[in-house]
Amino acid sequence: MEEKLKGILLAVFGASLWGGSGAAAQYLFENHIVSTEWLISVRLLFSGLILVIFSIFKYRSKLSALLKDKHDVKITILFAIFGVMNSQMSYFFAIKYSNAPTATILQYLQPALIIIWIAFVRKVIPRKIDIISIAIALLGTFLLATGGKLDTLTLTPKALSWGIWSAVAATLYTLIPSKILKKYDSIVVCGVAMFISGILMLPIFFREKVPNLSILNILLILYIIIFGTMLAYVLFLQSMKYISPSLTGMLSSFEPLIATILAVSLLGTSFTLVTSIGAILIIFTTFIQAIPMNIILNKFKR
Repeated sequence: MEEKLKGILLAVFGASLWGGSGAAAQYLFENHIVSTEWLISVRLLFSGLILVIFSIFKYRSKLSALLKDKHDVKITILFAIFGVMNSQMSYFFAIKYSNAPTATILQYLQPALIIIWIAFVRKVIPRKIDIISIAIALLGTFLLATGGKLDTLTLTPKALSWGIWSAVAATLYTLIPSKILKKYDSIVVCGVAMFISGILMLPIFFREKVPNLSILNILLILYIIIFGTMLAYVLFLQSMKYISPSLTGMLSSFEPLIATILAVSLLGTSFTLVTSIGAILIIFTTFIQAIPMNIILNKFKR
C-alpha cells in the first residue's frame, strides 16, 4: 500500500508540474514577454541537455548503445522532429491562441486518435468501449469549441486548429518511439530527442530578439525547463514503477486540472458551464479507456 501511495503521489506531482508549466507559458505569451518559438527552443535545448547529462551518469551504457545503432538513431531523429518538436510547437501555439487549460484539454483527444489509427492500420473494427470513447471525445470537443451553439465558435480557428494538431502530434509522440522505448530507457530516448529538436531550433533561437526579462520572467522560464519539463517527466516515469499504466494515465488528468486552477485564479481565464462540460468529457475518455468493458456492461445489467 505504501508503494502504491508513493506511485500515486509521484504521478500527481509530475502531472501537476506539467500543468503549471502551461500556465507559466500562458502568462509569458499574454504579456508578450517572449515569442513562442524562442520559449520552445529554450525549453527543448536545455531540458534535453539536462536529461542527456543525467543519462550519461545513470544510463551510460544504454545511451551509448542507442547512439551506436544507426537504425535507432534514425527513429530517434524522426521522433525528435515529428514527435517532440511537433508536439511542443503545436501545444505552445495552442496556448498562445487560446489558453493553457484549453490547449492541455485538447491534447486529451490523443487516446481517441490512437484508437482510430490502430483500427486503420490493423484493419479492425474498434471495440465498443473505443467507439464510446471516440463519441464522447468528439462531443466534448464540439462543446468546448462552440459552447453548444452551432453558429458560434468559443475558440478562434487558429486556437482550435493548433489544439487539434497538438493532439495529433501527441499521438505521433506516442507511436513513433514505441519500439525503441522497449530497448532503451525512456529518459535516454526522450532526452536525446529533446536535445536534437533543440539543436534543430537553434536558427530560430538566434534569429529571435533576446527578450528583456525580469526576475519573475526568468524564474518562470526556469520553472518551465526544470520543473515543468525535466522533473515532471522523471517523476511521472518513476510512478510507473509502483502503479499500473492505467492508473498513471488517469492521474495525468491533474495536468489540465492544475492548469485550469492556475489560469482561472491567477490569469483571469474563464470557462462557461457548457465549455467546462466539454472539457470534462474529453478528459473522461482517459478514465473510460482504463475501465475494462465487462465492468461497464455489468453496471448496465444491474
